[in-house]
Formats: sequence, C-alpha cells, structure tokens
Amino acid sequence: MLIRAFVPAHITAFFVPVFHDDPLKDGSLGAGVNLDKGTNVFASIETETLERHIHIAFNGELVERKNAVISHWVAEKLVPADFIGEVEVWQYFDFPNGYGFGNSAGGALGTALALSYAFGGTWLKAAQIAHEAEVIHRGGLGDVIAQLAGGIELRIKAGGPGIGVTDNLFFDDYKVLVVPLGSLSTKEILDGDVVRTIESEGRKALEKLLEEPKAERMMVLAREFAEKTGLLDDELLELALELDKVLKLPSSMIMLGKGLFALVGDKELENAKTLLADLNLPYDVAEIYDERPKVGRWVG
Repeated sequence: MLIRAFVPAHITAFFVPVFHDDPLKDGSLGAGVNLDKGTNVFASIETETLERHIHIAFNGELVERKNAVISHWVAEKLVPADFIGEVEVWQYFDFPNGYGFGNSAGGALGTALALSYAFGGTWLKAAQIAHEAEVIHRGGLGDVIAQLAGGIELRIKAGGPGIGVTDNLFFDDYKVLVVPLGSLSTKEILDGDVVRTIESEGRKALEKLLEEPKAERMMVLAREFAEKTGLLDDELLELALELDKVLKLPSSMIMLGKGLFALVGDKELENAKTLLADLNLPYDVAEIYDERPKVGRWVG
C-alpha cells in the first residue's frame, strides 16, 4: 500500500511563543501564510516480512534515526505495536530544511496523516501527535495548526489542534515571492534573550491586525515586528529596502529563517524578479494554498 500526503509550506509573519507543561497547550500566537509548495510524504506499508522496521527518508535518501527524531516519534505512535512489516516514509521538500518554511512540521504532519490513513485514525488525533512531536523535540510551536488552517491564517489562541484557535484573512490575487538565503536555529532563538521582545512585539502586532484584519496590514506589521525585535539583520534589511522600491507592500523576514517574503501582484513580480536576478540572489514564487492538507492512496 502506498499513501501520499501533501502539507503546505508555512511562512510565519510574526509570532508569540506560548509555553506550557502540556505539549498540546504549547503553541504560538501570530499570523502567517501557507504556500502551494511544501512537503510531499509517501508512506509504503508492506506486511510480507518477518520483522518490524520503520525507515525515514528525506528527498530520496534514507536518514539515521537521530537525524529524523520527530518523524520517527510520530511513526512509533501511529504504527500499531503488534504490526510486523516494513514501513517506509519518504519525505520530499520543495524548500531547504531550516529556512523557515515549516518543513519539520510538514514532515511530522504528513507522516501522521499518511500513517493514520493506512492504520486507522482521525485528522485531529494525527495532527495532535504531529504537534506534540514538534513541541517535545523543539521543531516548532505553531506550524502544524497553521498548516491545517491553510490560506493566510491567524493564530488567536495558542495550543495544538483541538485546543488552539485559528482564523483566516481574506486576500486578493496575490502570489508569494520568497528569497531564501539561509537557515536559522529555531531552538537557539527560542532559548535566547530576544524571546521577551518577541513576546511583547508579537502581541502588539496581533492586536493591531485583529483591529484591521487585512493581508496588506499583516505585511506592514510583519515588517515592524522583524525590525523591532532585531531579528531582521542588516543584510536582510538592506535587501528589504531594495525590494520596497519595486513593491507596493513591504517585504518581511521569514520567521525563522534567513530570508524574505512578500505578497505581490503580477506586474510587481516581474520587477522584483529583475531586481533579484541583477543581485544574483535566489528566489521562488508560490500561490497561496487556501485548503487543508491532502492525504489518500497514491496510484500515480
């Protein structure tokens, strides 16, 4: 049996980490956008073997358990204890790991959905297991519930699926321009002194966005948050200021990765592409993914 799940990449615009002793009550407040590119997970289930094995692969390469702790944790929770056979989980990422696109959550949620489809379960339970795995192993706090929501989402009550509360913004026909330049460690930032500033500025940004719930307002507040927290370093700020010259809305930092994102119209997009090409910088373009993740048997 071969099962395929798709989970959208998720960019956080601004956030407030919320910690709790119960992993399902850990989470984040904030806002972000889901993309039509992301993580494809294929789960192969074979029963004609004498032993139980679970293997995880990233982009076609099998990885050791220590390098796929979150996905293995999810799989051990969902593969029945009495199952004898081979379970292979192949995760393919459209964006680099560690760059702020929610790959860790995409792999966890995609694995949980595919295995729940194969062995029995519900969407909520699968998503809760993925969220717990993310929190316990410090992969992230709010990506799983955001990816479930789709579109441009607001996280207005912290917590995992079934506890946290999300809402969505309406939006015009924007595309999402991303400029991925490098990785940042979510764990190091969440363990650092900047967390207090993030909490303060993130709450202010969410309050302002709820007063004026528009995608355009989100981008303005995202940029303010990135600058006021100091997460937007000089190199990224310089690039953001250059993009400002050709875009209607301000670009902002991908949280948490060394890169920028922007909501753009078709005419602006061509100007931005020209600018980035002249600067010899990588970029990608995606649509906003306004659905929940997908899962089902793979026959292609």
